[in-house]
Amino acid sequence: MSFKQYIRHNLTVPNVLTAIRILIIPPMARLLLKQNYIASGALLLLSALSDLFDGFIARKFDQITDLGKILDPIADKLTLIAVVMCMSVLYPDTLMFIIVLFVKEILMLCGGAFLLRMKIKPPAARWYGKVSTTIFYTSIITLVVLKAVWGFTNHVLSITLIAVTTVTMLFSLTMYFMVFVEIIKEKKSGQTDQKTEAAEEHEDKKL
Repeated sequence: MSFKQYIRHNLTVPNVLTAIRILIIPPMARLLLKQNYIASGALLLLSALSDLFDGFIARKFDQITDLGKILDPIADKLTLIAVVMCMSVLYPDTLMFIIVLFVKEILMLCGGAFLLRMKIKPPAARWYGKVSTTIFYTSIITLVVLKAVWGFTNHVLSITLIAVTTVTMLFSLTMYFMVFVEIIKEKKSGQTDQKTEAAEEHEDKKL
């Protein structure tokens, strides 16, 4: 496939939406740290909606690409990492929960990089990954909107939302780890089968 063909193949609406999600991360984080909750909340809502629609459009109009399978989870993780780092500054009491989320996303990125190094395409996002991401967006947007619109902050509510988000993220991490292990096993099994077949062919030639 030539470079032009590669660009034409991957220049799809879902991939453009994913690219937009990545581009709005820096201004969204900057606005959030400045406590401009309305503007940052609007950008975060835009990010959440684009995340929702890019997958739907990709499946509905058969625009699923290998590039999209890689970029979509990267966009999710970069957005989440940026937001949780900002939240750790704005809500210091939630630092321990945020560390768990941060570590989870780093592990997911490392796992994806490991698969790519083994020339294995990372699996597409699963339902539990999407659910945990949805709960994350819902929790953060709730906290931001309450403070931006009504000036309301509540320590118990903040801890509860972050705790629920953390539990769903850990569940998602566990499920993805099981998928990761299964993929590695299948890869090794396939290599073993290929070696066995090659050895059998070699023995047949001898005979």
